[in-house]
Amino acid sequence: MLNKLITWLESHMQSCFYQKYFGIECPGCGMQRAFVQLLKGDFLESFRLFPALIPTIGLIVFLILHLIFKFKNGANILKYLFMINTSIVVLNYIYKSLT
Repeated sequence: MLNKLITWLESHMQSCFYQKYFGIECPGCGMQRAFVQLLKGDFLESFRLFPALIPTIGLIVFLILHLIFKFKNGANILKYLFMINTSIVVLNYIYKSLT
């Protein structure tokens, strides 16, 4: 079943609007490919393609848990997780732009 999902995702990947029309990558370029690699179990390739994917998934899971269980400092933790995640995206974008 997972193989069917991976095959379907690979055949239905969307092209990046910025890459297609402007010739530059956007800060989110590589997220789809990284997600497919993560589903395949290739964590290193997933991290290489888009380093912020695993922290983003962690952020979303923590957000859902916070909405359900109302953690005491959950809002502050989410704020810091968001700042860390945004920093990873920005630094990755700068790195990809320079190389």
